[in-house]
Amino acid sequence: MEAYVKYHKEGSIGILEFGNPAGNSLPSPLLRELKASLIALEKDAEVRVILLQSFGNRTFCGGASLAEMKTLSSLNEATAFFMGFAEIINTLRTLTKFVIGRVQGKVVGGGVGLVAACDYVLASTHAQVKLSELSIGIGPYVIEPAVSRKIGTTAFAQLSLDAHSWKSAKWGLEKGLYHAVYESQDELDAAVLANAKRLAEYPQKAVESLRKLHWKDTEHWETLLPKNAVITGTLALEEATQNILKNL
Repeated sequence: MEAYVKYHKEGSIGILEFGNPAGNSLPSPLLRELKASLIALEKDAEVRVILLQSFGNRTFCGGASLAEMKTLSSLNEATAFFMGFAEIINTLRTLTKFVIGRVQGKVVGGGVGLVAACDYVLASTHAQVKLSELSIGIGPYVIEPAVSRKIGTTAFAQLSLDAHSWKSAKWGLEKGLYHAVYESQDELDAAVLANAKRLAEYPQKAVESLRKLHWKDTEHWETLLPKNAVITGTLALEEATQNILKNL
């Protein structure tokens, strides 16, 4: 299987899916495709709600591509690499339609930011969470605003410091990252479909206004996230970080 991003419509639901045999990680080309697909679904008047999902059963998103990170050799390259997640989060932040996240498995690093930027997230019991950035010599600077906004700064600190540890789906539910957790895939899919249909029925102007309310006081992210991408890019080029990456 080759890495991909694809989307289609089922009635008023726009279904956006990504996949990568490398643990559903997101290299720069996939991040660009995700952004373009979100914009396309936003512009489609027939689409009233967006469903974000990924390939497979046990991993939702492996975060940034370690393979690509190993190739970075300049600050411009490194900043551009981490800007991929900054642009996705800012795109999600400024949509006028609700985004439902279907999280069927583990979520790592930048993937946690992706989940946090969704409006409504339903998960399986396999949807464990980890921010592993500190363990490789960087930090979750780009996604921090989105994650802290969703689960609070205390939970974010716990997650970012426990860089080698998985937090359970129950932890994600308790902290507010997930809205509900389901035992089986069938239960998850039924709930995702039911909630997508429910959210699609609301008047679009009301949805747009409510979304602006939910995302109030985040306008400065347009400049904050790029600054954080520079910080992360700088750390990624540090000798200690490069030595860790070589051994992965």
